[in-house]
Amino acid sequence: MKYSIRKQFAGVFGLLMMGTILLCWFINDTFLESYYLSNKQKALRNAYQVMNRAAVEGTIGTEEFELEFQKIWSKSNINFIILDAESRTLMTSTHNYEMLSRQLVNNLFDKSSVGEVLAEEEDYEIRIMSDDITQLEYVEMWGVLDNGNLFLFRSPLESIHESVALANRFLAYTGVVCVILSALIILWVSGRITRPIMELAHISERMTHLDFEARYEGRSKTEIALLGQNINELSTTLENTISELKSANNELQRDIERKNKIDEMRKEFLSNVSHELKTPIALIQGYAEGLKEGITEDEESRNYYCDVIVDESAKMNEMVKKLLTLNQLEFGNDTITMERFDICALIQNYLQSVELLCRQKEIKVIVEKRDPVFVWADEFMVEEVFGNYFSNAMNHVAQERVIDVKLKVREQKVRISVFNTGQPIPEDSISHIWEKFYKVDKARTRQYGGSGVGLSIVKAIMEALHQEYGVINYENGVEFWFELDAAGENNER
Repeated sequence: MKYSIRKQFAGVFGLLMMGTILLCWFINDTFLESYYLSNKQKALRNAYQVMNRAAVEGTIGTEEFELEFQKIWSKSNINFIILDAESRTLMTSTHNYEMLSRQLVNNLFDKSSVGEVLAEEEDYEIRIMSDDITQLEYVEMWGVLDNGNLFLFRSPLESIHESVALANRFLAYTGVVCVILSALIILWVSGRITRPIMELAHISERMTHLDFEARYEGRSKTEIALLGQNINELSTTLENTISELKSANNELQRDIERKNKIDEMRKEFLSNVSHELKTPIALIQGYAEGLKEGITEDEESRNYYCDVIVDESAKMNEMVKKLLTLNQLEFGNDTITMERFDICALIQNYLQSVELLCRQKEIKVIVEKRDPVFVWADEFMVEEVFGNYFSNAMNHVAQERVIDVKLKVREQKVRISVFNTGQPIPEDSISHIWEKFYKVDKARTRQYGGSGVGLSIVKAIMEALHQEYGVINYENGVEFWFELDAAGENNER
């Protein structure tokens, strides 16, 4: 990433580390020598106090004093000499005591001696002095003890310069190493910190594409882990909410489609009903007005007018009943009662009810007698389907005027078919015969009083029962069929 937190994190801490080391180096180079010099003055004063106390107490030269003072000059790198009033050496820390003796005398009595004054008290002075022979600088403290003895303390400054330079070099070396190690550690630590952040970023990116399968698996107890848990909960909540919204949207779409379908069906229903009722209403109105105006006076003509009115009213009544039945089926308002019954008995009972009508129309009905065949279905609806098929066959039978009713048992299905001799249905009309008010031969349909609703009722019933149905054309006639679920053991034929 161009603006990676890991790189920024490492960069900031790296610069902070380098700045800290550079600041330490600057402070060390600027103030360390002064600090060493201050400590050296403190060591000289401490040595003076010990020496002066021993002089007052008269313990200079004793073994205890020498042991104590040896610790002081060894620890603080101090050379010293003590002279009496006649300039005789009483005590010294170096073999070259004559040089220290001359230096002490020069410092006390040669006022031309120059040097940087560090401290100047009544009994002593502290100065930075340069040795003319060695060209080295020393911190020197000289003066008079309370017992009148003269003293000189001397400590080289070269060790201070060398210590400062050495400390600066050591700090530079260790600083470079520390910066490199710190950079590596910071990169590793920042990687550990930013890795879960990148994981959360990846999860959130997948969530923007509605992918809610990713989950944060971190096991730490930091704020990032808490954020990960919240993102997991957010992902689950969003998934459930989107699922509910999609379900609601699908349901809404179905409701809209259902409403549009109902609106279309209502418009189609009103249009078809108004069209189908227009002719019989016109006939009834015309013949009724003729009777009222006394167009005919003989009884036979009046009876004919009345018969026409009654016949057209009966057709209208039958059509309205069928439309109501179809309407209930299409809107799902009709309750389906599944029951086990003998389909053979149902067919026989229906054929007996229309036997007289078939004789009047000179129709030969062929039906095979067989043992009971039990099926699962709504008996009332099945009778409606068979009745529509048979009445349709009676209205269109021709030529030999034969209606053949067949029943076949195939595995778990029972197929019932009604065949009638006559003209086959035109191929371009087969796909439309199940539509409401569709009529293949409108003139003939008007002749026998068909409404074009019967096959629509068959379609609605069979779809409600979730069963197959159809029509087959033959050269000498047409066969309509439907299937039902077999109930129990039936002989296949």
